[in-house]
Amino acid sequence: MEKQETEKKIAQLQVLEQNLQNFLLQKQAFQTQLVEIDNALEEVGKNNGAVYRIIGSVMVVSDKEDVKKDLESKREVLSIKIKNVEKQEEKIKDKASKLQADVLDVIKGGDEGDK
Repeated sequence: MEKQETEKKIAQLQVLEQNLQNFLLQKQAFQTQLVEIDNALEEVGKNNGAVYRIIGSVMVVSDKEDVKKDLESKREVLSIKIKNVEKQEEKIKDKASKLQADVLDVIKGGDEGDK
């Protein structure tokens, strides 16, 4: 019975590792978007002329302040998403380390019984 339980915990660990990898990829995508938004905000701040926004496949002149507000709003949303992903990552890491400790205890206990 204990062997089946250990195998089940190992399988759970593998799932947690996959979830962690998915969250990491998601966080990287959000961070890339955040860098792009920061760069766009910097350019909008430098620009004293017309500001353009891409809508679909068309570039149109837009109000500088509207573009700035829109970018800042998107930056705020992305920051919140990144924080949420980081919280989920921490929960998974905690759960994984507990499972790993349980599995290691069983393995160490099994090795000592073999001697």
